[in-house]
Amino acid sequence: MQRCLTVTVARHSRLLAHRAVSVRQAAAMSSLLISQPKYSWLKELGLSEDNHGVYNGTWGGSGEVVTSYCPANNEPIARVRQATMAEYEETIQKSREAWKVWAEVSRANAPKRGEIVRQIGDALRKKIKVLGSLVSLEMGKIYVEGVGEVQEYVDVCDYAVGLSRMIGGPILPSERPGHALIEQWNPVGLVGIITAFNFPVAVYGWNNAIALICGNVCLWKGAPTTPLTSVAVTKIVAEVLEQNNLPGAICSMTCGGADIGTAMAKDERVDLLSFTGSTHVGKMVAMMVQERFVFEDADLNLVVPSAVFASVGTAGQRCTTTRRLMLHESVHDTVVERVAKAYKQVRIGDPWDRNTLYGPLHTKQAVEQYLAAIEKAKQQGGTLICGGKVMDRAGNYVEPTIITGLPHDASIVQTETFVPILYVLKFKTEDEAFAWNNEVKQGLSSSIFTKDMGRVFRWLGPKGSDCGIVNVNIPTSGAEIGGAFGGEKHTGGGRESGSDSWKQYMRRSTCTINYSKDLPLAQGIKFE
Repeated sequence: MQRCLTVTVARHSRLLAHRAVSVRQAAAMSSLLISQPKYSWLKELGLSEDNHGVYNGTWGGSGEVVTSYCPANNEPIARVRQATMAEYEETIQKSREAWKVWAEVSRANAPKRGEIVRQIGDALRKKIKVLGSLVSLEMGKIYVEGVGEVQEYVDVCDYAVGLSRMIGGPILPSERPGHALIEQWNPVGLVGIITAFNFPVAVYGWNNAIALICGNVCLWKGAPTTPLTSVAVTKIVAEVLEQNNLPGAICSMTCGGADIGTAMAKDERVDLLSFTGSTHVGKMVAMMVQERFVFEDADLNLVVPSAVFASVGTAGQRCTTTRRLMLHESVHDTVVERVAKAYKQVRIGDPWDRNTLYGPLHTKQAVEQYLAAIEKAKQQGGTLICGGKVMDRAGNYVEPTIITGLPHDASIVQTETFVPILYVLKFKTEDEAFAWNNEVKQGLSSSIFTKDMGRVFRWLGPKGSDCGIVNVNIPTSGAEIGGAFGGEKHTGGGRESGSDSWKQYMRRSTCTINYSKDLPLAQGIKFE
């Protein structure tokens, strides 16, 4: 008996050793970053070499397999299997069923919904650094921006928790005695959320947290190039729902491309659809062109750092990135010289290095767009002040670029390129500057730098900026969650995040209740 046991143990030991060798060999053979010890932290987010890209209460995905790449070195991180159209249909159905449960569980009880959102915020807090690292790894923005983006989702959750105790309509005075007039707000139902690569966490958070406390369920399709972030965030949210015995389909997720985006856009079962960026579904959602104006009385010590931050932050890939810097002719040359000098001092490098201020572009295609835009600017009369080159290093790195000398109506100036190119224009009068601001088809964010209070209020008034975000003496980037975020014209008229943007996630009813024994009719009509 003892001999038999010894032989069994020996064989088992050899088997374990063989398996250990096999595991080491497999890791050595894998070219994926997630299999390397340096990136083992990715597994803390529940990620593996191959990941399911569909969640509707259960994880699945049998569609195309896509590989996510790191923009800093163009090496593969991990793989995700996207949704098929059949799986999209299944997810829609489960989402609609989940809404029935969510609406009943939290019926007339927004604070209960707020409690779930509070728990989501707490769960995100616990993994804020590792999730922020994933954003940096997969999107390419520097580490501090990646963590800051997750923090924004956390902040919106906190905001939504408070909002859950305040949403509702007023009781209005009725002209009829014995009647009460009430404005009632109810959830719209299923909110579809399609987000862009540049903010793969925050934009979903803006929509998700507010939509949930309003009583809606959510279906999310993240950018095709940041699927791992979508999966990781969904795993965190799904765990909270599971712990509260709620259907996971309250927060569904489908990774996919144009077919899924098109389906969501056309699907009448999606009661409200939030688009950010380009959805690749044939119906382009306009990117945003931002403006900043510097008048002759501006404090240049505010202008220069603001211009640099807003134009090179996130390597020029923010939706609020400054694209056009309009300078009064009296300060034009001075500001250009100082901004160009500051550009040369921007620390470019590894996004995970805490000292880095400027990382890579998200994709190789973005690098091509960068080069094409510079060439077009030169052809249209622009002068290259600094930058203009692809950097000689691994990854999608390009130099932050300043171009002057172009007319305000040059086509390249009014064409969105999601890259770090700043077009500097020279103006003479206030009227000229304001007109240039409003002549483009997009209108998300704008800012002026001036000490003239009359000019400030003209800028904020009906003949001033027509953008959704109108700033004074601060950058175009860095909006706070307490205010409604969104643009005008081709940028869209919807709002996300703060203020009363919660109203778009709900439907409004005016309710009249007769609690008397009389029946006063409209227009004084009486039946004898």
